[in-house]
Amino acid sequence: MNTDSYKALSQYIDLLLDAICVVDKDGRFEFVSAGAERIFGYTPEEMLGRPMIELVHPDDRARTLQTASEINAGAVKVDFENRYIRKDGQTVHLLWSARWSQTDKRRVAVARDITRSKQIEARQAAIYAISEAAFASDDLPALYRSIQQIIAGLIPMRCFAIVLPDVSSGQLGFVYTSVLQQTAAPAGCDILALCAEVVRRCETVLVTSDNQAELPVKLQQLVAGAAINWLGVPLKSHSAVMGALMVQNSADAPRYSNSEMELLEFVSVQVAVAIERKQMLDRLHRNALYDQLTQLPNRELFYDRLQLALTTAEREQSQFALLYLDLDKFKQINDNYGHHIGDELLQHTAQRIQCCLRSSDTVARLGGDEFVILLPQVDSEDLALLLAEKIRQALNLPFTLADNSLQVQPSIGVALYPQHSKEAQALMLSADNAMYRAKKAGGNRIMLSDATVVKHRVTAPGEPV
Repeated sequence: MNTDSYKALSQYIDLLLDAICVVDKDGRFEFVSAGAERIFGYTPEEMLGRPMIELVHPDDRARTLQTASEINAGAVKVDFENRYIRKDGQTVHLLWSARWSQTDKRRVAVARDITRSKQIEARQAAIYAISEAAFASDDLPALYRSIQQIIAGLIPMRCFAIVLPDVSSGQLGFVYTSVLQQTAAPAGCDILALCAEVVRRCETVLVTSDNQAELPVKLQQLVAGAAINWLGVPLKSHSAVMGALMVQNSADAPRYSNSEMELLEFVSVQVAVAIERKQMLDRLHRNALYDQLTQLPNRELFYDRLQLALTTAEREQSQFALLYLDLDKFKQINDNYGHHIGDELLQHTAQRIQCCLRSSDTVARLGGDEFVILLPQVDSEDLALLLAEKIRQALNLPFTLADNSLQVQPSIGVALYPQHSKEAQALMLSADNAMYRAKKAGGNRIMLSDATVVKHRVTAPGEPV
């Protein structure tokens, strides 16, 4: 086939939206139709003589060369897909049909741009994957990991992060960050401040080495001429911007394209919905199992742990202890100083009790000023009483609240498994009755379920209680 033949043919095929390419036996472009410029970004003249494989996406080159060899050997391909890098650096998805001309010793192929359909497929797949992750993830960190994996399959990146405000302080911070490859933050660049600007401005921010002069002054100051390839999008919930999602690639990689920005913006909406839903479920779960004032386990969660302790002790023939604690004359503090001081006192009481316990122990607030403590690894009565005494002494120390020095003293009832009972309700009742007997005996004391009053143990300075 000579050059004149190509020119005659091109008069008819230049109108096609697809690109027709002819490649010689060495894999170099010998002819491309005018439609190639719409797909590849190069003019036909710029493509002629170039090796085809130079324009193929690096990740697809081995597969493309293998397929080319099969076509050269006589196979006809009508549905081969791969990716090319356009002249502007963007990635284009192509669907090829090709065959080898044995007579002319050339490979003839037709390329169709399927980038748009691939983007739609990617969006649909992302919606499904994020929705599935929102249901399947056990907690928020697991959801964040799933989101990172989903987005990494859509957009090239070396670093990924999610930024949300802290529940208590409201300060923005990284709730999840992942370095997918060894990447250091650009020198002199405050990434968290960049994310904060995305949230404040409620708009997508793209920062590259060559677009910084076009950025607002505040953003220019944050990047300070750093070599960077960074994209941040706001996470928009139903009511407001709840945070930001960012991806970062190596500075020498192609800058994020408009299509990649649009894809990340689309996905970020689904991400925000998934995070918001998971946060709501976590709050509902916590509200159902934890006391809202002290953040201690509530009655329901405590009974679950008590039942587990019973099952374990029965199986292992071990012991455990139950402490029932009530604050003496707590009502007077509420009456004299107000319920807000009483509530604060309960919060500090909960913290002091927790500081006296081991990691395996559980303290719960049953309501009012009543607390119950499960000591699952207690091999003797003496150890249970030692821990009870440690709690009593800690609560005897004054509390300073609203410039007032307040003091409360606990009455503590102690019941032991299996000595006093082998059933949960009976064990709780035994500890409760022991606590009431301690209170009637004057309070600020510990009483065993068998009605034995425990004398206060006086410790020497520096001696552990």
